[in-house]
Parts: sequence; structure tokens; C-alpha cells
Amino acid sequence: MSQSSKWTWAALVVALVAAGVVVDAVSRPDDSNSIAAPVVEAGRPGPVSADSAELTYTRLAGPDRTQVRDASGRVLAVFTDGARTVRISGPRRTFTDPRFTRASVTTDAWIRLAPRTWREGSEKAPWFRPWLDGALRNLGRDALAISMDYLDGVPSRTDPKGRRFAGDASFGPLDAADPDGRAEDSDFHDYLGVEWDFPDSGPARPAAGRLGSLDSSGLIRMVYGHRMGCLLRGTDTRGPGLPRHAFAIAGFGPGAVLVPNTGRAVRDYGVLQEGDLVFFNDGGSAGTAITRSGIYLGVDDTGHHRFLSSQAKADGPTFGGDSVLDGSVWSGRFLTARRI
Repeated sequence: MSQSSKWTWAALVVALVAAGVVVDAVSRPDDSNSIAAPVVEAGRPGPVSADSAELTYTRLAGPDRTQVRDASGRVLAVFTDGARTVRISGPRRTFTDPRFTRASVTTDAWIRLAPRTWREGSEKAPWFRPWLDGALRNLGRDALAISMDYLDGVPSRTDPKGRRFAGDASFGPLDAADPDGRAEDSDFHDYLGVEWDFPDSGPARPAAGRLGSLDSSGLIRMVYGHRMGCLLRGTDTRGPGLPRHAFAIAGFGPGAVLVPNTGRAVRDYGVLQEGDLVFFNDGGSAGTAITRSGIYLGVDDTGHHRFLSSQAKADGPTFGGDSVLDGSVWSGRFLTARRI
């Protein structure tokens, strides 16, 4: 099996949850950017079309980025220099993780991957306007919705060959040597149970006993790599694509560094946007060592900056427990952030 495999999927049911609309539509497990019929909140104007009024492009710093507004002043999208991640404004959705927290996250952010790394002036490129128009209409699963596909109790979904690509994930098999009782090192292809042909290291077989399991960096690789199409590396070496482990993704993975790793705890949460990767020292290593990763979700309904990560104690992905950047053990261990 290779990353170029194309799977076709039917749209799923549109579900409503408290305080917002959750659109549960996907096309392919390795491509969440397919166009779906638009669903628009009451009172929210429709998406921009190719014959609409002129758009406004504003340059912002910290990080360097381009903000796109329509003629009414609405922020439509944010493109970050050096990154493919785009924040699209869309219908508001509420995400919950009821087994592990009463907190919820409501957001109008839809996180997509542009076909090119952004540079200042890229709005003049031929690909830009057709892609933006399509992205504004796209209500297929984005990075945030895909990341929720692996929470506790989420039903399994399979491809036409019966292979499971989504549903409740474990952290890893039982391991008496691990203080939390679970063994780390479960990658996306372990969850899938398929061999994967990596461009830098060749074919890799799934590890025995890790079917349906994702560690913290494996979750990132599942979401942004297998499901959204970012190139995946098989090793922790420099080169195109997402490397295997958290320290390598943080240190030399694709995208833009938002907060350099100085060994001091990050306190500037304002630099983050939904979908960013956040990295931590779990306390077992000194200095600038990165040992855990997560996906930033935004501010929850209690006012805390919440992230999603796969954890041994929860036996899988969760944004419950102490999964906040402020006011938890992770407040002093949050060292760096990156936007793919």
C-alpha cells in the first residue's frame, strides 16, 4: 500500500450538537479536502465565489501571515508563511470528549492543507483563488474533525476492503514495564494494520499487537499524513515530509516554527491557532528534550487553552483530564509549537 492510494467515500450524515453544527461528511480517509455541498449557519453569508467582489489581503506578523477578508470585512482565511495549514472560517462546531472531561470546544475554524507552502504574495498564484473558493465550500472532514475520529467510543469505519481507518484508538498494547501500563511507539500504519512504503526507508510492516493503536506522534501522522495527504517519512531524519517521532517533528518537520524551543515553558498562547502542533517535555528528560506532542484545539468553554493528544493513562487520544496548556502539569512543560 502506498500514499498515492485513492479511496472514494460517500458523504455521511450531518449531525447537530449543542451550540453548533458538526458536519460529519468525508470523502477519502487520505484526503479530507474533497468538495462537499455547503451547509451554512443561519445568518452566515454564503461562501465567496469566483465572480465576487475584490478580496482584501492584510499582512500580519508573529507569525508572518496573510489574512484574507471579503468586501464586508469578514475574515475568510489565514495563510501562514512557510506552512500549508490554512485556517478557514466556517460554520461553528462543538467538540466533546464526554468520558474524560465536561469541557467542550466550540470554534468556527476549519483547518485545511493548501496545495503549496505559503509565501508572501502567493494570492497572485494561479492555484490560489480556485483553491480558496473550493475550501470555503468544503464541509468534508478537516484536521479538527479527523482528529476526533479516534476518541474513546467513536464507532469504527472501514474502507471497501473491510480495513478499519477510523474509530476508538488505543495508545498501545499492555506493557508491564511502562509505568502507565501501555507501550508507546504505535504509528498510523500500526493502527491500520497494513504495510507502508515510505519514500525514505522503504516498506515497513505494522507491529504485531499494535492494531488500532496510535501514540501521540502517530496520531499527528494519521491526521495530517494518512488522512490529509502530507508526505510521511519512515525515519527521524531531515527531508520532505513528517518524520516519525515528536522530537523530530518539532525540530525539523514541515511548516513554520511558531515558538522556538529554548527550554523555557511557553506562555504566549496568543500565537497559536486551531490545528497547530504543540510539543512537551513529559518530565522524564531534562532541558529542551521533546517527548510528547498534541494538536491545539483552541479555548474551551471554561476559558482554558485545550489540546488533543494520545495518552497512556487514557489509553488513546483525548482532550480530557489535564490536557490544557494553562493551569495543568503541561503548563510548565509546553516548550515549542509548529504549524504544518
